[in-house]
Amino acid sequence: MLLIARPLTSLTNVLQVNDMKQEEYARRRRQLSRIMGEGTIAILPAAPEKVRSRDVLHGFRQDSDFYYLTGFGEPEAVMVMVPGRTAAEFIVFCRERNAEKETWDGLRAGPQGVVDKFGADDAFPISDIDEILPGLMENCHSVYYTMGVNTAFDQQVIGWVNGLRAGGQNRTSHSPQEIIALDHVLHDMRLYKSRAEIVAMRRSAKVASLAHKRAMQMVRPGLYEYEVEAEYLYEFRRHGGSPSYPPIVGGGRNACILHYTENDQILNDGDLLLVDAGCELEYYASDITRTYPVNGRFSAPQRAIYDLVHKANIAAIDKVRAGNHWNDIHDAAVRVIAAGLLQLGLLKGTPASVIKDKSYQRFFMHRTGHWLGVDVHDVGDYKVAGEWRVLEPGMVLTVEPGIYIPFKSKGVAKKWWGIGVRIEDDVVVTRKGPDVLSKHLVKSADAVEDLMAAGRHSLRKSA
Repeated sequence: MLLIARPLTSLTNVLQVNDMKQEEYARRRRQLSRIMGEGTIAILPAAPEKVRSRDVLHGFRQDSDFYYLTGFGEPEAVMVMVPGRTAAEFIVFCRERNAEKETWDGLRAGPQGVVDKFGADDAFPISDIDEILPGLMENCHSVYYTMGVNTAFDQQVIGWVNGLRAGGQNRTSHSPQEIIALDHVLHDMRLYKSRAEIVAMRRSAKVASLAHKRAMQMVRPGLYEYEVEAEYLYEFRRHGGSPSYPPIVGGGRNACILHYTENDQILNDGDLLLVDAGCELEYYASDITRTYPVNGRFSAPQRAIYDLVHKANIAAIDKVRAGNHWNDIHDAAVRVIAAGLLQLGLLKGTPASVIKDKSYQRFFMHRTGHWLGVDVHDVGDYKVAGEWRVLEPGMVLTVEPGIYIPFKSKGVAKKWWGIGVRIEDDVVVTRKGPDVLSKHLVKSADAVEDLMAAGRHSLRKSA
């Protein structure tokens, strides 16, 4: 879905960014080469451009795996790696320079630019791929490639392999005997963030935090959800970023719709506003949620639910420690929420019973987080050999407990109706404990009210 297109970046800006990071991309390629070993080849196409309507394209966003290994942001490209190949190990097929097309659509790197600025050992026009790529494959026993993502390119790869096999009887060279899932290897690499990646994610979280702060200080009854959304988009864009996903801006009962994105309703006095909005900056995502009162003050029932979610958020973050397993985070949040819902009279039984029968899921129905990185729902397995994954330094994840009580909930006192609260932070696993990337954004009820009051005071002074 397109909400806000990632802007087309000039070649000058692209090259400046990648000049600073080329060693990072080269390190990743070396790591992948070691895993693959000699006698193999990896093939990875760029993301295709997609039509939005007639002559209008969706804003182009490079394939995450492709960008992770190359830092190259153009469409119509294919990355090839042949570990141990003497002539060239890292090869890119890309669009040629074209003065007329560049006048209309922006500058291109061209094959020479890919070599000079993106570290390729060699590069060729994309139009030559059918002539050159089979020759790179013919002495490789294994092809690392992700099937099923780009069906048209799948057929090209299969055609090259079958062509080599058909002609192999008359040559001394051998053809590839297997296709291995590249994403399985690459996604495990992406799960462990380097220092440079964490720095990038910290910047992304900072921009997202500024956007949340900006919105908290301007929101008031009578605005529309999309007006608040506009404050987030403004803050993202003025720092060179864009939304890492369509923002969720849900006022009142809309906060109880987990993936609400219409963002077109008026904000009423006495409502809560739940905003789930993250920034993508230099391809790295943040994912932060805050819930705050439209009029600047929580009602007693709203504060009771908010404080409970806040307590669950703190308890869950404390479990983001190397050596714990993935589900420890969720279990911590569930224990707090189950006990709190019982204490508030929203559930009946004992903490153990509501956890066992999962009756708490009536009000807390989702998991407590997900991996975060180049994709907002980043890659990486949550279980290994059927067991929850053990947390290790460099992993980055979200922590986002929530409670949602839909309007006119049967058997629930009216004072709770329409209250939806989620509090989400971005957290790095380190050897010393959790490193909360979004820690500078307020989240206790008192701190939220104080920030909103300060914003209103500033607006009155400026008026």
